[in-house]
Amino acid sequence: MRKKIIAGNWKMNADKDEALALVNGILAQYDDYNLSDTKIVVVASPFPYIHYCSSMFAKYPNMFAAAQNCSEHEQGAYTGEVSAKIIASLEVKYVIIGHSERRQYFHETNEVLLQKIHQAQKKDLIPVFCCGEPLEIREQNEHFNFIKAQLEECIFQLSENELKNTVIAYEPIWAIGTGKTASPEQAQEVHAFIRNEIAEKYDKEIAEQISILYGGSVNAKNAEELFACKDIDGGLVGGASLKADEFAAIIKSMK
Repeated sequence: MRKKIIAGNWKMNADKDEALALVNGILAQYDDYNLSDTKIVVVASPFPYIHYCSSMFAKYPNMFAAAQNCSEHEQGAYTGEVSAKIIASLEVKYVIIGHSERRQYFHETNEVLLQKIHQAQKKDLIPVFCCGEPLEIREQNEHFNFIKAQLEECIFQLSENELKNTVIAYEPIWAIGTGKTASPEQAQEVHAFIRNEIAEKYDKEIAEQISILYGGSVNAKNAEELFACKDIDGGLVGGASLKADEFAAIIKSMK
């Protein structure tokens, strides 16, 4: 049975006091989340708060800290970078790789992202691999080809065992931070497409094991309808994860 995952991505937000208040606010409603081995919460804070998050979450089963990125290099003279080895040493379990903002602003290619996935998995981190199309691609009705290329050039280079230890997040770029959201029908269509591509490349059994999250302006109002879709296994939540009550409501929306 594949995992249901609610992942919060704080991006470059929250000072120290705000971060502490946010974590405590999320944990205050923990008993209402009904978490289990197949329903988990992941929080990707800015790097300076990761150790605090991992230490706090250690007391709460099925809640995990995550990094928003990692280096493609194992170690060395790469000032400002953070390696998978360093992240794993902080008892962190997940790392987001290939978010559209990393691709757009830092020009990360699928080749680099594949290297990052390998680095993460060497240290037993679970990559959350992001894929998705910009508005112009969607308007040209080329989004399936665009996403297929992202998959083929990156995670389809993984072995079966490596893929099984990978989470996928579909993020329509036109719906990130814009207030726009793909309709449940649009989101389900792409999630089903991704799962079918995995089945064709590997097999159906593996495809049914992979968690695929939706990431595109998920909020408390639309979460339940999105999560009810057959192939949507949770959400990669941006702005709404910075509000404890709203993020808590999103977690509770996952049945």
